[in-house]
Amino acid sequence: MLSKSISPFFIGLLFALPLHAQNNEAAHAAILESSSSINSQATDTPVQIELSERLRHRIEAQPVERGALEVGGQVLFSQRSLPQFYIDNGFQPLWLGEGNEERLNQVVEVIRTSYRHGFNPDSYHYDRIETLMSIYENPANLSTRAQADLELLLTDGFILMTSHLIAGQLDPLTFDPNWHVVRDEVDYINLLNSVREGEEVSAVVERVQPQHRRYGFLMDALEKYREISRNGGWPQVPEGATLRPGMEDDRIPALRKRLLLAGDLHGDEPDEEAMDSRVYDDQLREAVLRFQRRHGLDADAVIGRNTYAALNTPVEDRIIQAMVNLERWRWLKQDLGENHVLVNIANFSVEVVEQGETVMDMRAIVGRQYRQTPVFSSRMTYLVLSPYWHLPPGIVRNDIIPRLRQNPNHTREQNIKIFDGWGANAQEVDPESVNWSESGVAGRYRFRQEPGPANALGDVKFMFPNQFHVYLHDTPARDLFGRTQRDFSSGCIRIDKPLEFAEYLLRNDSRWNRSAINDVIRQRRERTVTLPQAVWVHILYWTAWAEPDGTIHFRNDIYQRDRRLIEAIQAEMETPLTLIEHTE
Repeated sequence: MLSKSISPFFIGLLFALPLHAQNNEAAHAAILESSSSINSQATDTPVQIELSERLRHRIEAQPVERGALEVGGQVLFSQRSLPQFYIDNGFQPLWLGEGNEERLNQVVEVIRTSYRHGFNPDSYHYDRIETLMSIYENPANLSTRAQADLELLLTDGFILMTSHLIAGQLDPLTFDPNWHVVRDEVDYINLLNSVREGEEVSAVVERVQPQHRRYGFLMDALEKYREISRNGGWPQVPEGATLRPGMEDDRIPALRKRLLLAGDLHGDEPDEEAMDSRVYDDQLREAVLRFQRRHGLDADAVIGRNTYAALNTPVEDRIIQAMVNLERWRWLKQDLGENHVLVNIANFSVEVVEQGETVMDMRAIVGRQYRQTPVFSSRMTYLVLSPYWHLPPGIVRNDIIPRLRQNPNHTREQNIKIFDGWGANAQEVDPESVNWSESGVAGRYRFRQEPGPANALGDVKFMFPNQFHVYLHDTPARDLFGRTQRDFSSGCIRIDKPLEFAEYLLRNDSRWNRSAINDVIRQRRERTVTLPQAVWVHILYWTAWAEPDGTIHFRNDIYQRDRRLIEAIQAEMETPLTLIEHTE
């Protein structure tokens, strides 16, 4: 269980991590050479000229053997962009000096409020900045050396924060081998120059943060949960016997208060008498149903073990869960495609999105714990009607061969043909002619299930070439879609509306409609159909997300990927994750 202690003004997790600096002797020499011909502008005040000179000396004088710029013993994140920015601009300060007051206030505020993204402001030097700013209120009290410290800390903090917004605080592949998404890159010198040329700091931050609407929705929901935490969180609902609508129980008042604080109990504001009622009434039943749907539970209004566990998860744990998922949004490219498909592994769902709006949603079955569905993006270019299923070696070895040893007719019963090789001219093999107990026999033959009602891929598969051989497909096991937790596959994604999805993908091809699709399927002969337009497919892993109205959803961390992300942050920081405070 995560920490339950929290300050009245909760801000966020110790979350942002310094990236490895890069520097070398050649780069240092280039700084010295470039800066030697740059002089302060004649219009600068004496104080500003002195500050520019101090900045030049600080950047030029950094010893090559130490290989990194430092301020007050802290190694700066940006060892290339920061020096080059000041060299290019004649070492003129960006934040301090006459005429820069508004810009200074903006950058301090942006760093201070970085907790809204789930960041820790102190990761961007806010603790040191705050100390220097308290003195800077009277410029006479701050030496040019201290002003240079403040200037460099602000620039480095701004660069580090924007880098985290653009690409995330961590590289997911360093701790999650199942995450394979290409992220965006940006020129940080251009961002700084945009500020120098007059763009507001907050506008730059809004421009580089994830533009997906769901990122903003989750930020808003996170603030709502922070407010609940500041006010003391929600009460625990004592566990015990199962609660059902119509019952009377001493735990009902705590349940009612818990659901009211999280926004699940709707309607008129209940009075004190109503809140103290011991009756599980209809209004409370509707609130429980909303809560269960938001948490991916069986929506039956019955409060059993799983619902108790969700109810009694501390709000601080939910805050951290939201922060983890904000980080995942930052790992994605900004442009997911005007029309695209989103698979949420943790929610067992598929959405078809057109211009930001969901136009189709489907239930999905994803990979088992030991055959986890990976996270990646690819372009769907074709589908296959009445597909063959070429059985993977692992299934042949672990499932088919043992059954053939007991029943040589097993493959015939499952409409599976066996071939003596992988070439087009490979001959079909009679299963009764093979000694299936012989060592290594599984690797000699190719197994192919024919189109038909028993085919494991159903009537259609949807192909987006990728290194994992993962795709979307139909399934004959329709009953599994009735389960709440649906991790039953070997890595591919089974969907519950395959024919509707096929019709949607082919909607701009006049040759295809539902009738034409069904005609091909009835023939039980494999047919490949190229899509009129390729569609991006993004297979993702969200355990928390929010709707436009602020409703926030949580799901179980079925692959323990949230836990690994939190552990990776803790290991990198060499300190336990804690909740911190910055007074507003």
